[in-house]
Amino acid sequence: MRLMFAIFLLAGILGCTQEAQNQLGRSIQNWTGTNGVLEVFAGEKLVHRFIKIDKLSTAYGTADSQARGYRFGYGVQDVNLNGQTDGNEKKVYFEVAEFSTYVFYEQP
Repeated sequence: MRLMFAIFLLAGILGCTQEAQNQLGRSIQNWTGTNGVLEVFAGEKLVHRFIKIDKLSTAYGTADSQARGYRFGYGVQDVNLNGQTDGNEKKVYFEVAEFSTYVFYEQP
């Protein structure tokens, strides 16, 4: 019985389009969380870093449901850019404009 379930599950996942697989993966990450890092650059210089981010979300309008030109999330602002949470660093809400230069990745 377990083998049949595994075969059907695998066939269902493989039969999905790449976008459907991506959405499934994002849904699982939204549920389990991600230990993400967001680095914001001004030219070649790192100017802000946020750590311990669960997810980076796209903003949508309430009335028109259209995607907005920024991403948002919650994370610890790494004031001294050392990649660690220090005693004076707190969890904050942040927004990043779509034209900003930033990198978001999972902390290894």
